[in-house]
Amino acid sequence: MSAPPLAELLESQGYVVLDGGLATELERRGADLADPLWSARQLVEGPDFIREVHEAYFAAGADVAVSASYQASIAGFAARGIGFQDAVRLMALSVELAKEARERFWNDPSRAGGRAWPLVAASIGPYGASLADGSEYRGNYGVSRQELADFHRPRLAAVMTARPDLLAIETIPSAEEAVLVLELLAPWPEIRAWVSFTCQDSSRIGEGTPVADAIAAVAGHPLVAAVGFNCVPPSLAEELLAGAARVTARPLVIYPNSGERWDAGRRRWIPGEGPFDFGAGARRWRERGARLIGGCCRTGPETIRAIRASLQLPAD
Repeated sequence: MSAPPLAELLESQGYVVLDGGLATELERRGADLADPLWSARQLVEGPDFIREVHEAYFAAGADVAVSASYQASIAGFAARGIGFQDAVRLMALSVELAKEARERFWNDPSRAGGRAWPLVAASIGPYGASLADGSEYRGNYGVSRQELADFHRPRLAAVMTARPDLLAIETIPSAEEAVLVLELLAPWPEIRAWVSFTCQDSSRIGEGTPVADAIAAVAGHPLVAAVGFNCVPPSLAEELLAGAARVTARPLVIYPNSGERWDAGRRRWIPGEGPFDFGAGARRWRERGARLIGGCCRTGPETIRAIRASLQLPAD
């Protein structure tokens, strides 16, 4: 069965529920992610873990699985002694595992009954994620545009061999990097993508560009299906969405983290805003234009279950 385009899913439901933190759930299930490859380490050591997590998110209510390729790169695999062709195969595997999880979920009527056919998004994280030093929250990598292109081009080609339904160009701290990735999609005019930025506050993305300028830089691209934000504290979501809605009519995407803050130097999470009601938040975000809603770091299947249940309630 071929997946409907994102636009069709939005038309039929009015919203799309994304999944939650892949790495968070992998660690909860016992996977060791202490590696510069982060969750992509499990493509080598524990692909079954990844498949199981995707399936758990579908069962919790996700309409989209985002692949385990966020921090994967040719150079990252090379540092583990993995050659180019095997690295390409592993990045394609990230998409294939999500597809396998979808099939297993879909073939169980007790879980999939009444649901729309889910989608699989290949994750394209920023260059900074491959540095494993928190650079995806700051940008300003100090590399040339050509170096960025040389980094992203082979990983895009790798995930596209597995034919994902769409791309998640996510946790991007730089409008310039987002625009570059979109330019590199020219060989695949049939694909659609969402672009989501990470932000330092409610008015600036990670690198410091005003939110309105960053959204405007990508929203008009013909392959962009939605724009917005991810891995931001939930407390910033409403103001960020309001700012984006002022400059685009595109569907908006929001999937915040739990509110905790990642200390890259000490490699640990720092307590943040305290428990957040993602169900109530999802309804507010939808009122502000969000149509793709999920969770990022430190969220899990229970988060996605709460979001779906809330969005299914009749409008106030």
